[in-house]
Amino acid sequence: MPGLLPNPLYLTETERSELEELIKKHSTPQQIALRARIILLADESKNHRQIALELKISRDTARHWRQRWLDLAGDEKSVPERLQDAPRSGSPPTFTAEQVTHLFAITCEDPRTSDRPISHWTSRELADELVKRNIVESISPRHVGRLLDEADLKPHQIRYWLTPSNDENFDEKVKDISELYITAPERAKQGERTLSTDEMTGVQALERKAPDLPLAPGKVQRREFEYTRHGTQALIVNLDVVTGQVVSPTCGDTRTEKDFANHIEETIDCDPEATRWHIVMDGLGHP
Repeated sequence: MPGLLPNPLYLTETERSELEELIKKHSTPQQIALRARIILLADESKNHRQIALELKISRDTARHWRQRWLDLAGDEKSVPERLQDAPRSGSPPTFTAEQVTHLFAITCEDPRTSDRPISHWTSRELADELVKRNIVESISPRHVGRLLDEADLKPHQIRYWLTPSNDENFDEKVKDISELYITAPERAKQGERTLSTDEMTGVQALERKAPDLPLAPGKVQRREFEYTRHGTQALIVNLDVVTGQVVSPTCGDTRTEKDFANHIEETIDCDPEATRWHIVMDGLGHP
């Protein structure tokens, strides 16, 4: 006895076009694209068995999404909405919206205002603070972490930002430096050198208490954890804009105007044949 034919499914031109567009989009989740293919094949009058064989899925999956599409036909839902999972009741939320809002507000506070000797909140510290303020009776650090993830709050991260310059001639200066970089290769043919100079202060001079152990099969190179600190050094480096090479770096115990002037003198002395020097630098920490 032949099996019963599935309920017929007919798509409008708009629905078919939207389903095909969903499948083409790289951002469409795979499960949504699969459901769209099921509906398109059902529109071609294919039964559950044929759809299952073509898409390599179970007949129950093909049957379920055909029927769900038909059940939502009169609900005026969009095509993507009709391909979503049915809402689940789930368990009631553990914490109220007010309690969660308090968590987010505390996360945006400086922890030092709460007498905490830390610069950034952690999930454990936040959980403790919520209990301390009687906002919740108890909450795990892991649950705090999940709530912060949902709100896209990352108290452990920091990003630098630069205050915009108030210099009225800023655009003109940027143009001059940009032109200097652009014309550097052509001017280099005439013997002119173009350098970009910067410094790094507070470089730690560390000496390991034991030499490194070399790489061996099955073992990575190993380095002694303990070290002896020999103060800090100030490094000043030039980068040749044309060749990309480091030119005449200097390193010393201090970083003063005199140190920088000596560095420039040593740089110029390294190439007596240069016809002209162009050096781009910041203010060395001074206005």
